Amino acid sequence: MSPFNLPEPQNVFKYFEEISRIPHGSQNMEAIADYCVDFANKHNLKAIKDSANNVIIYKNATEGYEDAETVILQGHLDMVCQKADGYEIDFDKDPLKLYVDGDFLKAENTTLGADNGIAVAMIMAILESEDIPHPALEAVFTTDEEIGMVGALALDTTLLKGKKMLNLDSEEEDTLTVSCAGGSDFRITLPTERKETEGFEAEIILSGLQGGHSGMEIDKNRVNADILGGRLLNAIYTPENMGIISIDGGDKGNAIPDKCTIKLCVKDPENFKKNAENNLEIIKNEIAYREPDFTYSVTINKKKLCNVISEKAARDIIFILNCAPDGVFTMSAEIKGLVETSSNLGILKTDKEDIILHFTLRSNKKSALLYLEEKFKALIKAALSECIIETFGHYPPWEYNGNSQLQKLFKECYIKKYGKEPKIEAIHAGLECGVFTCAIEELDCVALGPQLYDVHTVKERLSISSTENTFELLKEMLKKCK
Repeated sequence: MSPFNLPEPQNVFKYFEEISRIPHGSQNMEAIADYCVDFANKHNLKAIKDSANNVIIYKNATEGYEDAETVILQGHLDMVCQKADGYEIDFDKDPLKLYVDGDFLKAENTTLGADNGIAVAMIMAILESEDIPHPALEAVFTTDEEIGMVGALALDTTLLKGKKMLNLDSEEEDTLTVSCAGGSDFRITLPTERKETEGFEAEIILSGLQGGHSGMEIDKNRVNADILGGRLLNAIYTPENMGIISIDGGDKGNAIPDKCTIKLCVKDPENFKKNAENNLEIIKNEIAYREPDFTYSVTINKKKLCNVISEKAARDIIFILNCAPDGVFTMSAEIKGLVETSSNLGILKTDKEDIILHFTLRSNKKSALLYLEEKFKALIKAALSECIIETFGHYPPWEYNGNSQLQKLFKECYIKKYGKEPKIEAIHAGLECGVFTCAIEELDCVALGPQLYDVHTVKERLSISSTENTFELLKEMLKKCK
């Protein structure tokens, strides 16, 4: 993709294209952080890179803005790496293949990484400019946001002087985000003894589900493939007729799994296949309006010696998949339409000795998040005699600030540009704004961004015209920050 084939702002898309050439999935941050430092050096700007690969770039105020308050511009460097089935790419080495489809920028058979690469690109376009008026700027590029705000939590915020922050990690052009959820990771490791048994190896694949972001799409009734796999096993599993070899689905804690693969050892393949397909047809008809593209396959392979988990482990995993809270837990009584507390089973993985279940928990209230953790612990401890429970990756919620000057400024600039009021919204997804507002006293913060669709999926796409609109709005806000 050449940025010169794109409409304005070409300088923004130039940097987005450069970013897309650099592998920058979560936990692969060194190269993209070095790119940011090289950018700063090229433009004679001071830059700091810390041990977590966070980068801060400083730019002095333009003429006439020397006495204005410093503004923090913030986005995260990492992306969620997902690919279409059968597509070959090494996310640790290979670039993304971008293309334009009408008003949309997309990536070939992978996630696009506009969450949050477009923020980095817009900030770089401002930092390189010589004709955009602005106060002193502190550009903060954080790492590993997608796996629990890791970079933001590690950042030394004493390196920042700004008390106003524009976060560019929002996904709707007409919406200003003013509050977000906090969250944590809840992992269950279930030990599994194994034994050899003779039978026919069967494979069930559940696929075609929509998936999506476990915060932004958790209220859209999208079916979790792992939970669906548990439902199926609950209906068909009988220890005298089959054993479980493995069950796997999802590889990102904060994404709703769209595929689950179950491998079994069965004694009566004909009856098994008939029973499984009958149950799957019932499920398919039930969820047709929510998941119109859901599909399944049941394959019977040759008879062989299979290494299956114990009956106890099988019962335990079926119990967890059917009884652990997943999806929306409570809705907010204060903000209409806001999911207050939820959980998502994002990773289900079978190893030789364990089955691992990784849930992402979220809440816009800290006390409710802690209660959900305790609820999980009580359920699992009461039902399972042997397992390891871990909670980690905690990040705080971002509380609503009714006295925000940045909210007023955004409204003013938005009304001037569009002739109508913007939406003011709290979201159930986590944003780094929560980390920064907890770490920096009296920080005024808002989140904005261009229109994105199907984030964290291979259908992810960015509106080009919305990017231009958002960039112009961002410049206008900086111009008025005197």
